Amino acid sequence: MNTSTISLKPIHDICGRLVSEIPSSLKGFEYHREIGRRVEALPETERTLLRETLNSFLLHMEKIEASDIDLGGHGCMGKIWYRVFGKKSPLQTEVDIPVKETDVLLHNAITAGQREQLLDIRNLDFSYSINREGDPLRRYRANMYFDLETLALNMRKIDTEIRPFKSLGVHPEIAKALSLKYYKYGLTLITGITGSGKSSTLDTIIDANNRTVDSHIVIIASPVELVHESVRSVVRHREVGRDVMSFKAGAIQSLRQDPDIIVIGELRDPETIMTTLEITDSGHKTFGTLHTSSAMESIERILGEVETEEQDRVRNRLADVLTCVISQKLVSSLDGKRVLAKEVLLVTPSVRAAIRNNNVNEIYQMLAEGSEMGMNTMEQDLKRLHDSGKISKDEAYNNANNKKRIQQLFEELD
Repeated sequence: MNTSTISLKPIHDICGRLVSEIPSSLKGFEYHREIGRRVEALPETERTLLRETLNSFLLHMEKIEASDIDLGGHGCMGKIWYRVFGKKSPLQTEVDIPVKETDVLLHNAITAGQREQLLDIRNLDFSYSINREGDPLRRYRANMYFDLETLALNMRKIDTEIRPFKSLGVHPEIAKALSLKYYKYGLTLITGITGSGKSSTLDTIIDANNRTVDSHIVIIASPVELVHESVRSVVRHREVGRDVMSFKAGAIQSLRQDPDIIVIGELRDPETIMTTLEITDSGHKTFGTLHTSSAMESIERILGEVETEEQDRVRNRLADVLTCVISQKLVSSLDGKRVLAKEVLLVTPSVRAAIRNNNVNEIYQMLAEGSEMGMNTMEQDLKRLHDSGKISKDEAYNNANNKKRIQQLFEELD
């Protein structure tokens, strides 16, 4: 990257002075509590200057088309790091930022209440906004944590422009499964690793329902990313830790809020998974995300989260409520950017029987042969992207879940 024009002077002047005033006897989390106390006591003009410096780091993301920024902690080595089209590298600045100074900068970015949570559980998920008069609102998903007792931060730019539903490129049968108009209840999972675009896909689906159906949509997220304006639906946003205590609590409470669609940002623990199955089974249309790379792995992950004696009951319930699974990846494209590759499962009677009978391994073949219903494997979609000149053969192979099958597909091509 080129040398930055971002000014680091406010950090050195304000943060350096504050750090020098802290007794050297304070260590670990007592040291961080003292930083927090002193940050809260700074004049508002200095706190604003520090916020504007952090904001300048974030606004630079737009210039270089970055998706993420990392700073602070020993791992960043005094640099500001950006991820651009999947690759992470440091911004070259004239001087490095001492780690203790970024400690101050990051403590200034959060509230006193957030700081208590951070010091209590050593991690903080929150949303961050830049709202300048005359400029569009910019929002970021943030995670603050500790790296060898120093503060580290990752922020991901939230795309405030919702992609049109057609951009998903799904079959009409899949589009019906995602719409409240055609499927009044059932569970849809959007899955993929971190940074695979799950949130963007989910926002596109929510927006499509918001614009086409008269309903009530409740979104439970940690944190809330894109904020949907109510169009034909009433859209509620409930942020875990701010509006509700947990995903499970938000899901249970939503049943008393007259919802048509319930969106659970992440099925991250057994309690949330079980609650999601129960509320869907009660007759609601539910969407959620999982950190899994395929439809089969998603089903196995849910079953694997429960005790052995409960698995038969959960397997039957999952077979009853599961409607659709979209597993996706962002793959490096030949133009130096990234393109979406996805595996799509529509839960047909045959798929339900396979889940009930604990024959999940049979589902891959159903995916491969289900094109008339809009289904495809990840390998088939990667081959499609290669055939259309969007990705290289190596990239298709590297991103395949089933290496043997992608090899067979290319041999058929040859």
